[in-house]
Amino acid sequence: MRFGIAVFPGTWSDRDCARAVEVAGQESVHLWHRDRDLRGADCVILPGGFSYGDHLRAGAVARFAPLMESVMEFAARGGLVWGICNGFQILCEAHLLPGALTRNASLEFRCEMSWLRVETAATPFTSGCEAGDILAIPVSHGEGRYVADPGTLDRLDAEDRVAFRYVAPDGSPVGDASPNGSLRDIAGIVSEGRNVLGMMPHPERAAEALLGSADGLRLFRGVVEAVDRSGSFTQARPHR
Repeated sequence: MRFGIAVFPGTWSDRDCARAVEVAGQESVHLWHRDRDLRGADCVILPGGFSYGDHLRAGAVARFAPLMESVMEFAARGGLVWGICNGFQILCEAHLLPGALTRNASLEFRCEMSWLRVETAATPFTSGCEAGDILAIPVSHGEGRYVADPGTLDRLDAEDRVAFRYVAPDGSPVGDASPNGSLRDIAGIVSEGRNVLGMMPHPERAAEALLGSADGLRLFRGVVEAVDRSGSFTQARPHR
């Protein structure tokens, strides 16, 4: 399958994502922010970085890039869209996912290993895992505290749309050791259609044992297996 990796001014995780896709044995193409052609991607990744220098707030400008018009159309047709770190922020700004990412509770930039509990395997992104699995995946952000109103948080829980929560290494509640203070320890969520995932940790930085963890590779391979099984996810055709 083919992954399309978005590149905005200030993006820096695109090559890391391409490497993870390569390790997973798949093809990737880069998608420039000014273009509208998704180049036949089966899954579009919005990678980490500081798109447009985080002017106004993280993801606020990138949400209006020409590329995002095509990404939003693609998602509306059921196409797979995966936002990582800054990509998660962009997805929230584009209202493809609810809530917002705000300054870490510590008011500090955090770059460290985090542990995630898989909350649901019923998504294309987590289909290679089982609910309850613990993944070691690093974070690297200053604005990763997920917030939403109580009704939205309740709905995410009730609809099984929380993909990951931060936990301690043994799977117990993370408590004050949370890297950002996200409400209900949320590290990632999916859309109502379950085809859009936003997560703050960086699975592309945990795709090879040499990096300290290969747990992130399970997500990349899970997407590939889900597409192979389904054969029904929308592929991004050249823009007309």
